[in-house]
Amino acid sequence: MKGPESHRGRGGESKHVYKMHEKLLSIGDDYWIENEKGKREFYVDGKALRLRETFILKDIQGNDLYKIQERLLKIRATMDIIRADDGVAGTVKKALISIMRDRWKVEIPDGPDMEISGDILDHEYHIESEGERIAEVSKKWFDIRDTYGVEISPGQDDALILAITVSIDQMAHD
Repeated sequence: MKGPESHRGRGGESKHVYKMHEKLLSIGDDYWIENEKGKREFYVDGKALRLRETFILKDIQGNDLYKIQERLLKIRATMDIIRADDGVAGTVKKALISIMRDRWKVEIPDGPDMEISGDILDHEYHIESEGERIAEVSKKWFDIRDTYGVEISPGQDDALILAITVSIDQMAHD
């Protein structure tokens, strides 16, 4: 791994980096999300034979963390991220008008919304909350084909950020 420039956040806390697989997200496909050292951390379970696209993000022990589910009959691509307790953690939407760069929004019911911008199709983008960059996505960190990295700042819900990344990847490459 070539690695992001810095793995240290405020207060010396380490940023978390995960390895994702590009365009392997289709219904029925399952795969592991690994940390930068290659250790399995999360599992994405693609649910086949469903009316709408659905993925389950699980922890290493197999516990459901988030259900990622397409919203039907929407003008623009929309996916809900649902917590294990069935509460909506966030709704990911593509911006209607986007000049020069891809823009997406994540509406968080019980917290500040997130803005996503950059080159989504090439996996070169970042996620901001309240004007602060909380995650960055890049293919440049790995020499492995069809692989990209997600670097998450300390203090974030890594599983939620990864669920957002899975949502964006699915909607952008559908």
